Amino acid sequence: MSNLKDIFVSLIILFLLSSCASFYQLNYEFNKNFEQGNIEEAASLLNQNKKAAKSKTRFLYYANQGVVEHLLGNYEESNNWLEQAYLFGEDYHKNYLNFAASYFLNPNLIVYPGEDHEHLMLLYYKALNFLKIQDFESALIECRRLNQRLFELGDKYISDNKYQKDAFVHNLMGIIYDASGDYNNAFIAYRNSLEIYQNEYADMFGLSAPDQLKKDLLRTASLAGFPEELDKFSEELGMNYASQPKSEGGELVFFWHNGLAPIKDEWSINFVAVKGSGGQIFFQNEEYGLNFPFFYDTGEDGNSSITDLTGTRVAFPKYVEREPYFQSASLEINNYYYPLEKTEDINAIAFKTLQERMLEELGKGLLRVALKKTVEKQVRKEDETLGFLVGIVNFASEQADTRNWQTIPHSIHYTRVPLKEGENEVLLHAEGSRSEDIQKFMFSGEKGKTQFQTYQSLESKVSF
Repeated sequence: MSNLKDIFVSLIILFLLSSCASFYQLNYEFNKNFEQGNIEEAASLLNQNKKAAKSKTRFLYYANQGVVEHLLGNYEESNNWLEQAYLFGEDYHKNYLNFAASYFLNPNLIVYPGEDHEHLMLLYYKALNFLKIQDFESALIECRRLNQRLFELGDKYISDNKYQKDAFVHNLMGIIYDASGDYNNAFIAYRNSLEIYQNEYADMFGLSAPDQLKKDLLRTASLAGFPEELDKFSEELGMNYASQPKSEGGELVFFWHNGLAPIKDEWSINFVAVKGSGGQIFFQNEEYGLNFPFFYDTGEDGNSSITDLTGTRVAFPKYVEREPYFQSASLEINNYYYPLEKTEDINAIAFKTLQERMLEELGKGLLRVALKKTVEKQVRKEDETLGFLVGIVNFASEQADTRNWQTIPHSIHYTRVPLKEGENEVLLHAEGSRSEDIQKFMFSGEKGKTQFQTYQSLESKVSF
């Protein structure tokens, strides 16, 4: 009997050690290959992991497949995966039972639904893929889906101080309308983007409107025949607009994806449970000044097992930034340099969205632990040894949800440059503190045509 207990304890310890791994660590081989630019090897690892397509993290599996195929230049295949992730997200939001279950189970045991900004990024990548194959109509469909998502975000959050509007998404919509020759809608989208940068992004993320956006706003106001709007924004922005003839070889819109988004990790707080009156329990932590009341059914005899608790540990998720190696970049073409301006700070948005729901995370974590402790106490009444083992399992299973989309960039930068007719050599200069990376691209210029290019610098200063 003693040997059996020893084996059981050993198994629990092994379970404890394995369950401590974060989502990043559980997918370490894929992550390392991706970070080192071994995209084909990363794709191979994904393809070998067939079970992931049916797992609780299938949203991330679909999304990672979409990014990997995008980087390999397989744009239609990429969109097939991204569409699966999008449809999964649409269906998940209708599964209220799954949502309610997250309050009572280990959060890693339920299906991962994806963060708000991750669902926007899905459609961004889809739009990019359509732009690469010059399918503007399909790219505009993704824009309309993005707009619908933004409306849903606006309905979801009431507070003005929450992330519910996305300046970059509106900017992207303007760029796509612009490329398709719809200057009226392009102007409206650029104007909406400018307002969000000025009214929300500047305070929330310390990110102001790119100069390229301001130039595009004035140009499309002129092309759409809005002289009053042109004068208004010229004065407001302190920029004079002079109509320029279209470049002979069309234009290039270049998106530079710098670094990698933050990863989620775990941190924990020790709480002391203090019995109050009328079935009330207070979870207190003096170090952080936290004090959360819970009301609990004390039963017919006025006593409850939870009131015997003396303390507990509650795990919560946190983001860890992967600071990009490169600080800035520019495009060189025909001896002219065009700076790539930051238009979206995905890292800052991720931190903001988690911070916004931290109180909810605290409440869910405390409720989860309280329920586990109640079960442990009941088992101890019947069998002290078994109750002890249940306590170990409870401790081992107390985990934060460390899942997130980790292959999207830390930030997005962009610029618009004119091309000459025929062959154009474009150099990307990415500047780090100690070195520079130069990448060469060739484009065949064609009058009236807008071409799109993306490049992702995967290097980060932090290694895990």
